[in-house]
Amino acid sequence: MSEALEELGAQLEIKRSDCVLSWDVTHGELNVDVAQSNLVEFVEFLKTDQNCKFSTLVDITGVDYPERAKRFDVVYHFLSMYQNQRIRLRVSIREEDMVPSIVDVHPSANWFEREVFDMFGILFSGHPDLRRILTDYGFRGYPLRKDFPTTGYTEVRYDEAQKRVVYEPVSLVQEYRQFDFMSPWEGANYILPGDEKQETE
Repeated sequence: MSEALEELGAQLEIKRSDCVLSWDVTHGELNVDVAQSNLVEFVEFLKTDQNCKFSTLVDITGVDYPERAKRFDVVYHFLSMYQNQRIRLRVSIREEDMVPSIVDVHPSANWFEREVFDMFGILFSGHPDLRRILTDYGFRGYPLRKDFPTTGYTEVRYDEAQKRVVYEPVSLVQEYRQFDFMSPWEGANYILPGDEKQETE
């Protein structure tokens, strides 16, 4: 299988040198770094080329590298049922860059791109309806960025007096900030089923 992927990677580099920046086969999977400006064209090529036929878009996600100048990788996973192969595309972008939408080539990218926008704040140019999909419309920040606080910025609760949902800044009382760093097993003051066998041995 790896030999077939090596061969495919080499073919893609030769045929689409304008799109392929680099490629490798790692853990039995073909990874291709793609030029941002040629992404849509390359995805269309992968879908229609007779030797590829990557007609199924499996997923789109993002990866945050805050220390890099090109902070984000947008990662695309495709499946070719015709060739029984998978391919992963990576596009590296700066925080302010916009990634061209692939909705015209793969309509199923619509919600995937909305999810990446919602979680990472990455914008997709040409998307027909780019808005949040998992969080509230008034949500502040992007939860999967590494600089997003684990507590978030606001908390939501139902106020009985006002008879409505209210948004408030997060305020953690001191008792929630105390950690003893003890594992659950160390703090357990009981015997779990099966542990009694160790005592008899």
